[in-house]
Amino acid sequence: MDLPRQRIFNVPPVVGAMILVLGVVHAVRMLLLPGAADRALVWTFAFVPARYDASAFTDGVLPGGWAAEIWSFVTYAALHSDVMHLGVNAIWLLAFGSPVARRFGTWRFLLLFAVTVAAGALAYLLMHSGELSLMIGASAGVSGTMAAAARFAFEPGGALAMWRGDRGNADWVPAAPLLISLRNPRVMTFLAVWFGLNLLFGIGSLSLAGAGQGVAWEAHIGGFLAGLLLFSTFDPVEPAPAVQDERTLH
Repeated sequence: MDLPRQRIFNVPPVVGAMILVLGVVHAVRMLLLPGAADRALVWTFAFVPARYDASAFTDGVLPGGWAAEIWSFVTYAALHSDVMHLGVNAIWLLAFGSPVARRFGTWRFLLLFAVTVAAGALAYLLMHSGELSLMIGASAGVSGTMAAAARFAFEPGGALAMWRGDRGNADWVPAAPLLISLRNPRVMTFLAVWFGLNLLFGIGSLSLAGAGQGVAWEAHIGGFLAGLLLFSTFDPVEPAPAVQDERTLH
């Protein structure tokens, strides 16, 4: 099968469009909406665990009603606390979302992003059940793309593998099955660093400079695990046979 050849730094249109939309949403909120309108918008589309607790008495208090219980699993990702929050997510989405989007195509990429965003919201809900605290930001989806990229970028010929080869096809190398992939020292190092950083966020030892809210590390982990575990469901590239993976012999 002839694989499409792309420049390494070619940004897929879907990633560029997503970053643009996030930027426009934030600009409209900051520049055009008065404070009361912005607060109403945030509480309507942010993810709020108290919506799902009958004892929290949020009926008539939180805008959006029952419909917000559905859409907020995804819509919270379109909102950000400040420019720093938006910028960090945009940079990581550009870095890790681009190879995933080139590999998956537009619709698979958007579906993966939505699923990992929802998984992040579910993880946050489980850890903050009933709390009247809101969560916003695309970090769960970004984390999902980071996990998805790790499933193929560290494979022989992949963009992060440090093997010599055809860099034009680095985003279409076959991915090893998950259990085989977890034997790759580079993958394990990446996972250890990623989970270690989020553990530091969780215990309060690390914070983002300029962040206007706490870091929702639970959502990061939920999105990351969804991207890692569900990668094969979305991947259009035929996986590498486990019997041909030399890591099983070492």
